[in-house]
Amino acid sequence: MTREDIVVVAVDGSAASDNAVRWAANTAMKRGIPLRLASSYTMPQFLYAEGMVPPQELFDDLQRESIATIDDAREIALSVAPDLMIGHAVAEGSPIDMLLEMSKDATMIVMGSRGLGGLSGMVLGSVSGAVVSHAECPVVVVREDNLVNEANKYGPVVVGVDGSEVSDRATAIAFDEAAARGAELIAVHTWIDTQVQGPGAGYAITEDYWHEVQREKATKLAEVLRPHQEAHPDVKVTTIIARDRPVNSLIEAAEGAQLLVTGSHGRGGFKGMLLGSTSRALLQAAPCPMMVVRPEH
Repeated sequence: MTREDIVVVAVDGSAASDNAVRWAANTAMKRGIPLRLASSYTMPQFLYAEGMVPPQELFDDLQRESIATIDDAREIALSVAPDLMIGHAVAEGSPIDMLLEMSKDATMIVMGSRGLGGLSGMVLGSVSGAVVSHAECPVVVVREDNLVNEANKYGPVVVGVDGSEVSDRATAIAFDEAAARGAELIAVHTWIDTQVQGPGAGYAITEDYWHEVQREKATKLAEVLRPHQEAHPDVKVTTIIARDRPVNSLIEAAEGAQLLVTGSHGRGGFKGMLLGSTSRALLQAAPCPMMVVRPEH
């Protein structure tokens, strides 16, 4: 499948959506690709009984409201990137269906989130859950409190690395993002005691043993990162090997970052990332916008 180099951002007129538009416009500008504003509308079910056909005027009004929302979002995007090429799409029906269809061709989908509340007016787990779990391109969730400021607008890109295939894809995309932004990349690998086999039953695990495990993890991480560093020699890379849970380490590393990138699931430190407890915690608590990368089909 041939992808179009374009950033798609979901637009609904909320403060969270406006914040997502700003982030998406900045990202499209840095990548040198167009931005597409996407909005949808549905007929409220409670207005008409089953079998009744609403008047065309009502559909027209809903469409005009969507176009007005798009126009407002365009002004926000242009305030960030005045020379940006901007298109739009308005569809009748579910925002989930629209965004999943657009994900087949887009570089990324960007969505606003109200944090502990909803995304595009719905609870985390409906629109966001469906799009993050099933989109065919990376999805970035920008919470309403992920405001760009002087402390983080030039911050690093952080990526979680666990050695799985989807993690490797996420790492490649994180390097691309860091290169486009002229940003440092911080690669985080976590491990916990239960993932490491001790020297044998009845033997105490000494601190020297943990240091050796740490060295082995660092060597493996360097091997994973090497081809990506060779492809992006200008990207400064910092590595973090943490004996901790991935949520804790990634949130700490992402303080002051401009983007956090994770694979949607993995067999290592990010097990359950397909909107499991780890990903849900990160989506609601990460101090910066978060990109979720799914396996390629």
